[in-house]
Amino acid sequence: MTEQQPQEESLTTRPSHASHPSHRHADWMFGGVYGTVLASALMAALNQEGEDFTPFYDASWVLVTAATAGLAHGYSHHMASHREEAGGHRWQILARALWNEWPLIVATLPTVLLLTAAGFGGWDAYDVTAGGLGLNTALLFGWGSLTALRVGHRLGRALLIGLADAAIGLAIIVANALIK
Repeated sequence: MTEQQPQEESLTTRPSHASHPSHRHADWMFGGVYGTVLASALMAALNQEGEDFTPFYDASWVLVTAATAGLAHGYSHHMASHREEAGGHRWQILARALWNEWPLIVATLPTVLLLTAAGFGGWDAYDVTAGGLGLNTALLFGWGSLTALRVGHRLGRALLIGLADAAIGLAIIVANALIK
């Protein structure tokens, strides 16, 4: 009986990477959802009724804001977990924390590309905003559903998680309609 006890302890204290999903999937989802929500909010806020539609300007602000948010988020994570270490190692950890924010920036690219296409195509501001908010709501559903499936949820539960994420996009659409 005492011979089995160490084996049981090792099974409970050592995580099995084969049976537990990677934490990186959750990081991708966080960055994807955060970036998509950020892009939606900026798209809604930058387009004001009665003002000239400036899609290239708006696209650049979405991208700059996403990069700034990624830098701020990575830096704050680094500072929150800061330990007294050698200077060079600290900079490597900071660089890694900043690099890990790439999903946030990538998640804004559909909005940036839509706004850029609108600038080249001369598209109507209302249609671009409505289409962009709808696209981002669908992307939020996708981020939630696919990530939930990848981390082991069954299809029904994954679709519910996707709907919960899409609800954030719907809230932005409703707020945009009410505020304007």
